[in-house]
Amino acid sequence: MALNLSQKKEVVAELADVAANAHSLIAAEYAGTTVEQMTAMRKKARETGVFLKVVKNTLVARAVEGTEYECAKDALVGPLLYAFSTEEPGAAGRLIKEFAKTNDKLKPKVVAMGGQLYPASHVEVLASLPTREQALAMLARVLAEPVTMFARAVKAVGEKQGGGEAAPAEAAAETA
Repeated sequence: MALNLSQKKEVVAELADVAANAHSLIAAEYAGTTVEQMTAMRKKARETGVFLKVVKNTLVARAVEGTEYECAKDALVGPLLYAFSTEEPGAAGRLIKEFAKTNDKLKPKVVAMGGQLYPASHVEVLASLPTREQALAMLARVLAEPVTMFARAVKAVGEKQGGGEAAPAEAAAETA
């Protein structure tokens, strides 16, 4: 279905808005993917915070002008599926990697993040990034470690000095 000029402007505006706020972009070849596979991928994309769209490369090239994904403009060749991570940087990578396992027709072609263009093999790197919850858990562990080490040191000094927790009680009983 061909789009008229106003529809194209709407698509470009929508993509520009998404690109301005997205964390990463993956463009993948999808020719030969079945309707059922695309439907399943779109459903999973909605659940995981990935904006997934099949659109003409010229419209995407216009939409990414002035964003950090402008670096990918020249690599947008052929029929491509665009996956923008809107909630966490690795979401699009995990989505494309997961569906590429069962669909040999889905092949990553472009990976862009932080104004840099990476080869398709970087989908693995992007997919391995921790989720927000995993990153927060790692941060909490890192922040808690010095306190834990300090508590262990204080306990060790107390045990070495007084023979453990029983020592103060025994000392109080002896003086009474």
